[in-house]
Amino acid sequence: MRKSRVERKTNETEIKVDLNLDGTGIRTVNTGIKFFDHMLEQLAAHGFFDLTIIANSLDEDTHHVVEDVAITLGQAFLKALGDKKGIKRYGNKLIPMDEALTLTSVDISGRPYCNCDFDFNEEKVSDFETVLTKHFFSSFAIESKITLHIKTMYGDDVHHKIESIFKSFARALNQAVSIDEQHKDIMPSTKGML
Repeated sequence: MRKSRVERKTNETEIKVDLNLDGTGIRTVNTGIKFFDHMLEQLAAHGFFDLTIIANSLDEDTHHVVEDVAITLGQAFLKALGDKKGIKRYGNKLIPMDEALTLTSVDISGRPYCNCDFDFNEEKVSDFETVLTKHFFSSFAIESKITLHIKTMYGDDVHHKIESIFKSFARALNQAVSIDEQHKDIMPSTKGML
């Protein structure tokens, strides 16, 4: 099984992540930010990743928690992927959440890039600063070395928009990391590496 454990300790946070790419969506998440926990639970459940994330804020700054969780989680995905042989590499999903609709495309390319095409008309949803959504995905893409495009087509309720983003990302990422059983010994790249 493709598993990893990554820990990150700074003067601002202490983060622990356990990840199983070949799981069933079993999850334990505690970041101290309830809405963020809810979104990370969506990532695990809809990506079918077994995931444990424990975050301890040392400076009570939610920006640092979200950023450091994204960094640690991205590193965990990169580590769990190993040599990437046999992965499908690409994933894309168009996912609704009530009136909101989001498209996510992922390429496990070894080239970090993130384009987030969404905006929110509210600064906070529950205890989560909406501006941190883009920061989460950008930090994750850099650390996991993936190319990531996310576009919310439309939506009114900011909670629904963010939830459609996380669910779409989860399904696209699951598709990209999945093993192609017909080509499980092949590196999906003409370069011979990702």
